[in-house]
Amino acid sequence: MFTDARDLDELTMQRLALEIGFSETVYVLPPREGGNVRIRIFTPVTELPFAGHPVLGSAFVLGAPLQLGTFGLETGRGIVPVELERDESGRIVFGRMSQPVPTVEAFEQVDGLLAALGVDGSELPVEVYDNGVRHVYVRLGSEDEVAAVEPDLRLLTGHGLVGVNVFAGSGTHWKTRMFSPLDGVGEDAATGSAAGPLACHLARHGEIAWGEQIEIAQGAEIGRPSTLFACATGSGEAIEAVEVGGSAVTVARGEFRIP
Repeated sequence: MFTDARDLDELTMQRLALEIGFSETVYVLPPREGGNVRIRIFTPVTELPFAGHPVLGSAFVLGAPLQLGTFGLETGRGIVPVELERDESGRIVFGRMSQPVPTVEAFEQVDGLLAALGVDGSELPVEVYDNGVRHVYVRLGSEDEVAAVEPDLRLLTGHGLVGVNVFAGSGTHWKTRMFSPLDGVGEDAATGSAAGPLACHLARHGEIAWGEQIEIAQGAEIGRPSTLFACATGSGEAIEAVEVGGSAVTVARGEFRIP
């Protein structure tokens, strides 16, 4: 995360994101539309209009010195408000964002997708959700099956999807993995943009109730375990609202010298 990107052009932003190699790199800019800040989000190979984990992390970092209950970040999908919860000392301990409501459509190339993942089938319809990032969801029979998935990343790239998600669980506890080779990300540790649509997917197909919060475990297979929380309200006819929450910590600081 670059907290002052006013002097960086788009090409430099993309080159820095490639050099860093993280799932996303965030650049903070002055607001234009009434938010507290504007952010641009880059994967190693492209810019994204929206991504959940960078939004939460940015709110934690930028909101730390402020005593605001809500922090608004301008993204390519509009202003995303993040509610910040603090402990008695004033330290931010949890953030909850209101995500763009996704569109939903059936995925047409199911057989090829399953082959690329190396799995036999999905226990729920395979559908694509788009909240600024396109994610497809494949439900497996158990968390062990999710952990055992070894996808062919080259074949996954051919499907033109930003995120391919495999998941399993029950009730309010779910395990997921997200692969995104099209964006230069083999596997992601925590995918906020996929967490909200997962809650929508489960509610739409009767796995949870609308308005029920789920806990999502992700990242263990790449040594970076994470926990996210998601909730969707609506009905079978329409998704009304999506919220995703979690915590974040600063693990490193440094500087780049740009000619």
